[in-house]
Amino acid sequence: MELVKRYVAAVQRELPEQKRQEIGRELNANLMDQLDALAEQQESELTEQQVAVVLQEMGHPRQVARQFCPPTPLIPEWLMPLYKHTLFMVLGVLLVLQVVFMTKIWLTGADMGLLLFIKGLASGFIEDAVFAFTAVTIGFAVAFNGKQSGSCNTGSQWQPQDLPPVGAGWQHISLHDIFSDLATYAFLLLLIWFPMWQQMFAAAEPGGEVFSPLALAMLMWFSPFIVLGIVSSLWQLRRRIWSKPMLQLNIGVNLAFALMFILLAVSGPLLQLDVERWERYFSPDAFQDSIRLGLVIIGLFPGYEVVRDTLRLRNFSKN
Repeated sequence: MELVKRYVAAVQRELPEQKRQEIGRELNANLMDQLDALAEQQESELTEQQVAVVLQEMGHPRQVARQFCPPTPLIPEWLMPLYKHTLFMVLGVLLVLQVVFMTKIWLTGADMGLLLFIKGLASGFIEDAVFAFTAVTIGFAVAFNGKQSGSCNTGSQWQPQDLPPVGAGWQHISLHDIFSDLATYAFLLLLIWFPMWQQMFAAAEPGGEVFSPLALAMLMWFSPFIVLGIVSSLWQLRRRIWSKPMLQLNIGVNLAFALMFILLAVSGPLLQLDVERWERYFSPDAFQDSIRLGLVIIGLFPGYEVVRDTLRLRNFSKN
């Protein structure tokens, strides 16, 4: 039948070249079976209009082609939770960095009102967000390209013997916790080292530093522990199940963070402020005291994780 041939050819045009013949034969056989059954039911040959009705019920050729060979998405469905979480964390870090950057410009003598501050913050964040969205999307598309080509083959490559042993519920490490830690570490490294890179390579004017000299020196010496935290998070991302060595490393990293926050709180002012400019809004000394109190409170979080992981390590030893 001419309409069937035209329909099958239209479907084949929407398919990859290597699959056109096979799917075309299968589709043609299915259509002819349907039409033959309908003709036997009516005990007469089908008219062209009746054939057209059957083909219309099958759907547009493009839709039928997608049923036989679904298009491969740029980001696979199984990867979407990780992709969305990574994107949101990157955007959150960029927002905080943009706030710090614009606040530094505002406090170092720039003639900028509130509206210009908000405009600069919004425009800078939008520009960074567009770049981050493009970079993260391309990165995921390139890194996982071909992982789900054709049918879903990844589910057939696992072995029951590779499954981890049964353990307590807390032993499972969530992706949210891992990427929250990674975003925090990346933010701290950028916040510590970006001003120095800016001065070294962009000939930035001195006097625009955010941290006081003592606080900056302490943070720079602390940077290896931040890198160690990144290594720990990547290890957790690979295993996703707590083990004794992983807990020990996590205890060491969190203990270092807790001590660093406490040392920053008691060592003196954290930020290097333009006192004359800040006095227009509120007391710089009160602001520094609030920052020190905030550092103590922040230091309690890694301190809690040290106690938590120590108890978990004891449970491991008992078992």
